[in-house]
Amino acid sequence: MTEAENSAPDMVMNRILIIGGTGYIGKYMAKASVSLGYPTYVLVRPSTAAAPDSFKEILLQEFKDIGIHILQGSLDDHKSLVDAIKLVDVVISAVAIPQHLDQFNIINAIKEAGIANIKRFVPSEFGNEVDTVEALPPFQRVCDIKKKIRRVIEEEGIPFTFFSANSYASYFVDCFFHPRQKPEPEEVVIYGDGLTKAYMNYEDDIAALTIMMANDPRTMNKLVIYRPPGNIISQSELVSLWENKTGRSLKRVFLPEAEMVRLSESLPRPDQNIPVSILHNIFVKGDQTNFELGEKDLEACELYPEYTHTTIDELLGISAVDPLETKVASFI
Repeated sequence: MTEAENSAPDMVMNRILIIGGTGYIGKYMAKASVSLGYPTYVLVRPSTAAAPDSFKEILLQEFKDIGIHILQGSLDDHKSLVDAIKLVDVVISAVAIPQHLDQFNIINAIKEAGIANIKRFVPSEFGNEVDTVEALPPFQRVCDIKKKIRRVIEEEGIPFTFFSANSYASYFVDCFFHPRQKPEPEEVVIYGDGLTKAYMNYEDDIAALTIMMANDPRTMNKLVIYRPPGNIISQSELVSLWENKTGRSLKRVFLPEAEMVRLSESLPRPDQNIPVSILHNIFVKGDQTNFELGEKDLEACELYPEYTHTTIDELLGISAVDPLETKVASFI
């Protein structure tokens, strides 16, 4: 890239709709959008909006307090989707794996609302680069659905940005170390030999970059990969850093690749066999680090050289002192 191409353009204050905004990564997206100054809308199921004394009710009130507009609707209510999409310029899907196929409903709603009226659609991905993944069957099926969604978006001529952000750092800190559990576990599971490296990126950074890219003309109809050089780490290195931060010593319990494969074939579908298949792909097979960017693909760190990325060391420092609020329920 030339220096001119590498500098971020002035952003237009597009209106942004987050679908799945009360989910794990969605709440980061919604807060990042409004914090960056964009008029922000979140589509919420009527049942969620009406649920008293729930985590979602507290979150929705927080959204309202910071200026986020709450719209009622759902992925299976076509009219509500169309009406919501007509209000905005950019649509970002942050739905979880069980709702990935429902994104075809979003595509149909965008078509009815008018493709010419939507400046960008960002489908729910944010993990490994699905066009290059070769995974165990449970995770491969997830990737195949994402690929199918990509191809339909391209065929329909909907302006898009595909974002492969690799691993959620605070999610995996919580998953591995359980810092909010009292007493904290004395063991940590190591997948494979623990030496395969992966990219661990903080959810706040993933969300902020998503919002920036969704409004950036340079990323239209492009795939963007997020691979900060300082955030590549093996699980064994991650455990050692955690021990240094906390002053604790953890017993390492190794889960061999053969056992992970067996579990992917025998655990109940899909709640348990998908996560173990994802862990195998990241920490055994190493699919985050063993592919090259395509000729037209973009690297987030090169697009936004001025952006300060949260390092693994910084994130572990935060988590060790004040554990991050995460919800280890489903992979995105």
